[in-house]
Amino acid sequence: MSGSPYPMSLQSHPHWRDVLELFKPVTWFPPMWAFMCGVVSTGAAGWQHWPYIFGGVILAGPMVCAASQAVNDWYDRHVDSINEPNRPIPSGRIPGRWGFYLGVFWSVASLGLGALLGTWAFVATVVAVGLAWLYSAPPVRFKEDGWSGPAVVGIAYEGVAWFTGAAVIVAALPGPYILAAVLLYSLGAHGIMTLNDFKAIEGDRVSGVRSLPVRLGVEKAAWVACAIMIGAQLIVIAGLLYIEMFVHGAIVTALVLAQVWLMRIMMRAPEEKAPWFNATGTLLYVIGMLVTALALGSIDGGPGWTMT
Repeated sequence: MSGSPYPMSLQSHPHWRDVLELFKPVTWFPPMWAFMCGVVSTGAAGWQHWPYIFGGVILAGPMVCAASQAVNDWYDRHVDSINEPNRPIPSGRIPGRWGFYLGVFWSVASLGLGALLGTWAFVATVVAVGLAWLYSAPPVRFKEDGWSGPAVVGIAYEGVAWFTGAAVIVAALPGPYILAAVLLYSLGAHGIMTLNDFKAIEGDRVSGVRSLPVRLGVEKAAWVACAIMIGAQLIVIAGLLYIEMFVHGAIVTALVLAQVWLMRIMMRAPEEKAPWFNATGTLLYVIGMLVTALALGSIDGGPGWTMT
């Protein structure tokens, strides 16, 4: 394989453990959590819809998210050979074009499962799978731009997953309050994804990926990420107060204040502490998502809040 950024492998097909590593189960939690927030935001009794909820959780995490990881790793194999050479593809444990084949197969399988969950779930799956390919694959490759790349990931991981959870339950286009929450938490996730880019600055710079840490520098990118995260949540708080969900608004406010405190610590050494914040501040962010979903689900009308 002349010119390959990863070593030749003597094996003709990958081991299942390497495939599982390629699919990165640790990344499945955010979309699965967002899907459940979508379910909760409808106010529906979960036990009445358990087959759809179970199928949707599988769709959000082990299917769509896993497919996106395979696609991303295949098209990032040159970058990973610099940043993380021990990953399955650059190390040769996923040989030949198996990374590409796995991404295609898992994408198609995801579309099949989405179709089984209903029209709106299928539409959302098409969007999520499409974004996964547009994010990683040329000629579009949103990943190479520090503004559009994190936005695409935020929409796919948080927004589309939340939308799918709500749409599966109401079997219709969710109502305006749910859609507003989807948009705002997708926007806030832009900041989370920007901080996630801090771990790959060297490889991004060498390979021409213009992430915000590369374009703006570490400190400015960290400030932008924090401002986007907090700004989106402040609008959520204002919305909760507008619909008179004062207790839920107070809880989200407390969670935001805790994030600000953690951000102040992170800003002392952004490049070093960004992974630490993504393990702490992001947890508070997703808890706020659930609190917001509970608030929306408690509004009179529950799952009847649809666009009619």
